[in-house]
Amino acid sequence: MKLRSVLAVVAAALSVTALGVAPATAIVGGAPSPRAYPFTGSLNRPADSPRPDGHVCGVTLVAPQWVVTASHCARNDLETQVGYPHDWSVRLGSVSASSGGEVIAVEKFVRRSNGTLPHIFGKDIALLKLAHPAKAAPIKISAKAPAPGTGARIMGWGMTCDQAAPQCYPDHLREADTVVQPTSTCLVSLSDLCIGALDGKVGPTNMDSGGPALVKEGGAWTLAGVVSGGDNGPGIYTNVPAYADWVRETIAERHPTLEGAVNLGSCAGSLVRKAGAGPDDPGLLLTNGHCIAGDHPAVGSAVTERAEARDAAVLSASGGIKATLHTTKLLYATMTGTDVALYQVDKTYAQLAAGAKVFELGTREPQQADQLDVLSGTHGKTWACSVANIVPELREGGYTQHNAIQYSEDCTPGSGDSGSPVLDPHTGQVVGIHNTSNDLGQVCTVDNPCEVDENGVVTVHMGRSYGQQTAEIPACLGAGSTVDLSLAGCGLTKPKA
Repeated sequence: MKLRSVLAVVAAALSVTALGVAPATAIVGGAPSPRAYPFTGSLNRPADSPRPDGHVCGVTLVAPQWVVTASHCARNDLETQVGYPHDWSVRLGSVSASSGGEVIAVEKFVRRSNGTLPHIFGKDIALLKLAHPAKAAPIKISAKAPAPGTGARIMGWGMTCDQAAPQCYPDHLREADTVVQPTSTCLVSLSDLCIGALDGKVGPTNMDSGGPALVKEGGAWTLAGVVSGGDNGPGIYTNVPAYADWVRETIAERHPTLEGAVNLGSCAGSLVRKAGAGPDDPGLLLTNGHCIAGDHPAVGSAVTERAEARDAAVLSASGGIKATLHTTKLLYATMTGTDVALYQVDKTYAQLAAGAKVFELGTREPQQADQLDVLSGTHGKTWACSVANIVPELREGGYTQHNAIQYSEDCTPGSGDSGSPVLDPHTGQVVGIHNTSNDLGQVCTVDNPCEVDENGVVTVHMGRSYGQQTAEIPACLGAGSTVDLSLAGCGLTKPKA
């Protein structure tokens, strides 16, 4: 168990000694910084810090009005992912945690995880929006994760001993030059970096959390990682380049709305149409094959034209119920090749236009690094993320799907979010549908999908979520919102004879 990250914002009532952390030096093996770094700073949370200077974590300026830190540094009583604190501030551009530099209030925090040990899943990163732009120039995020053996500079105001006492809280910034280790050295996820000495003599310590790991690119410092944790060995750093898209999207403050998301009760869904569908055609509702009310489709087969009446609530942008409707029948469902179901609803597209958003089905297949929006009508949540990979084969509970969308690790829809539409934020079209996550790290079992590459190599990513592409569906839709599996170009799985 890596305890350093847990201690970054621990209340004064919980002493360091009580939690059993070994004695350490601030930035173990380091020395006082000879100069300030304009983009480096201290997060001050006076209500949560046992220190007189209020320091809890390090921060790094990545945009004029935004700093990056660890997600656990933005922990709060309600464990919310977005919030507006009233007494947080950052001090930038000073070697002192208590004086000098520029002090700016924190307006908002945006977290990528909300667990007590987020670094286990490689999502320990957060952004803090400042009340106004800083005077200092931001640092660039590294273009890619540094390879093992790369030189790195680490820094922070971490504790100098294992007691919650003033003499253990350094006021002067410390730094050390060290090296990037293989991720296997720290036994962490691929979205973490392992930085520091193998014997633990150089690395971060308590209250260094959120502080930077810098690497040189083109002769200039860039931000490669932020401290997540560590214990008697190299430090665990969140791999910031892996979240560069999320950082950019968050700073741009593009937040998907829930407009058009559908709540089916135990699953989510969306109203969809093929380009060119007529106004008098019955509306179609898209969800997962495993979300249908009756028996699941058999392996290698599909279900067609089955009576299945269900209630559905279509949400507004803010998550309120904008329209209610009912399915009249299940037109199609399969869990082989893909995981989709199409229902016919009791309203035409003309009738739906008056009170419910209908998404067009795209025909372009998502590509690696494409941006995505995922809308869950079940839980009223949205995610702005990207395509991490296209998986040739995804296996789960005896079923196999092809060319699945592996989301970036900051995209975490889970149980109950099945059927959520996956949108191209630039076109607004549905390009996929969320269908599963690996919950426990098991291999190819229900709720624990595994990836299989072209050579048959099986890989498991615990905590990773996946969607199914929907570009093949329009080729199977006939006139009048029918599903016609005999149409040329239709590749959906057919029912077994």
